[in-house]
Amino acid sequence: MTAPLITDLPDPRFVMSEEGFRIATYTWGWDDENAPVVLCVHGFASSCRDNWVATGWVRELLRAGFRVLGIDQRGHGASDKPHEPTDYTMDALVSDVRVALDTHLIDTVRYAGYSLGARVGWHAAVAMPDRIERAVLGGIPDGRPLGRLDLAQARAFAEHGTEVTDPVTRNYVTLAERVAGNDLRALVALAGGMRFGDADPDLGDPPPQPILFATGSEDAILEDSKRLAAAVPRGRFLEVPGRHHFNAPGSRDFRGAGVAFLAEA
Repeated sequence: MTAPLITDLPDPRFVMSEEGFRIATYTWGWDDENAPVVLCVHGFASSCRDNWVATGWVRELLRAGFRVLGIDQRGHGASDKPHEPTDYTMDALVSDVRVALDTHLIDTVRYAGYSLGARVGWHAAVAMPDRIERAVLGGIPDGRPLGRLDLAQARAFAEHGTEVTDPVTRNYVTLAERVAGNDLRALVALAGGMRFGDADPDLGDPPPQPILFATGSEDAILEDSKRLAAAVPRGRFLEVPGRHHFNAPGSRDFRGAGVAFLAEA
């Protein structure tokens, strides 16, 4: 399978969540039905295009002989963007992964997730050990970073343009506005929804699969990510040199190590 130097984003194929939301999915390399599949799940305020296509991951996965299935998580990209926090529980995000696999008639996958997509990947790997064979989880912290947002300030900005004075919240608003087409009200709802239930990784019930954890050397969550990797029986850790949380997906070191790990038997 030969991949072009630049990978285009195809038109989305929509699958329906359990609640009836449209979830955008994208496929590459589907001409080889026997090739293994990598499922790519992006981070908060990003998209499949931003996280996996523009950074060269899809291109390199195709060159390595994989089929690729990308997803825009609910609230992002071309997917539906509900405004209720209750629509963004971790169980709902994991369910969307399962629906995408079922709709595309895929029994087993290798998983690549970053930030929020990595957190979803942890829970999906625990919930579906027979379907997720191994995973790359980039930029995944031990804790709940979206919990540091001042939701009242973020909501007031999204609805009325009120100035955000909290620096952490301002950083997330800036991140959300960086990607064209983002719906800030939906992203604020997602941040609220992550406070329901058990969205944190459970160190007492880690994924049994081989997992590569990768975090940038300049990322504030580096040590937390190392602790997560140490808690996983078949976990490995990669420190991505010279990268912080928002530019690590574009690292050649991360991409090369991640693709090689996913290709292991």
